[in-house]
Amino acid sequence: MSISNTPPALSITIATRESRLALWQAEHVKALLEQKGHRVNLLGMTTKGDQILDRSLSKVGGKGLFVKELEVALEEGRADMAVHSLKDVPMDLPDGFVLACVMEREDPRDAWVSSVCASLSELPQGAVVGTSSLRRLVLLREALDALGRADVRIEPLRGNLDTRLRKLDEGQYHAIVLAAAGLKRLGLSGRIRHVFEPADSLPAAGQGALGIEVRADRPDLIQALAPLVHLPTWHRVAAERTVSRAMGGSCSMPLAAYAQWEAAESGQLRLDAAWGDPEGLQGVVRVSEQAPVHDLAQAEALGQRVAEALRAAGAQPPAVGD
Repeated sequence: MSISNTPPALSITIATRESRLALWQAEHVKALLEQKGHRVNLLGMTTKGDQILDRSLSKVGGKGLFVKELEVALEEGRADMAVHSLKDVPMDLPDGFVLACVMEREDPRDAWVSSVCASLSELPQGAVVGTSSLRRLVLLREALDALGRADVRIEPLRGNLDTRLRKLDEGQYHAIVLAAAGLKRLGLSGRIRHVFEPADSLPAAGQGALGIEVRADRPDLIQALAPLVHLPTWHRVAAERTVSRAMGGSCSMPLAAYAQWEAAESGQLRLDAAWGDPEGLQGVVRVSEQAPVHDLAQAEALGQRVAEALRAAGAQPPAVGD
């Protein structure tokens, strides 16, 4: 008598934001789970992060505003799992929740989107560039200063991906900077005029990766998600997210962290990080370290060392209450 190792088919409800990109991500996970024999439906929700569009995230509560309502749905049993853009997930999940799956990463880089010019250096006099990210603001300002372009203004840009593109097309901005991954997932690669290499615009921790959150007391879901896990990505983003956690993990802190395999076959992971002063009173601090990484604990240890190196180089975590 043979015993099957195939996990039983489940009936799964995925909680998701209702933006077009969030729905694409949830549909992507839904299709993969259905291929494994599970029955899946979606529960669309609007989060506070989607509703508050007139202020920057750093001033209204940070990235957790995009996940709280989804977590409430999990807690109340209205949904079984939530699919997130990992860069929007707070560094520490609430008690009773776990990150059960990290999927293979899309392009983690930043993208320049403009109908006016193909790069920073081609911006017209007095141009306005839009970004939602303090990280991008600091890195853009550094690059503009190097070009002697004090005339260029960097203005806040909120809303989902389609809203941001509409604001650009309406002429509110000469250019905007977005995550390349979202544009590619929605078939909008044609809007990208230039992709910044990490050396020029270091990505945010977890950018381009999808994470799936479940309640910690659902081992059946963790087992069902196991085939979707991409460990090389998980190790990379674990190192990146540890830097952010160790530095305070705040949306009010311009922080970049990006890991890449130097030699995947030997498990050598290189982790670059950058910190900027929100007030612009000091230059951007950059550090880089590498180490063999074969599990999450080693990835997190590398992230911790990089955070310590950032502090030693002058980076300051946000003050308590920021």
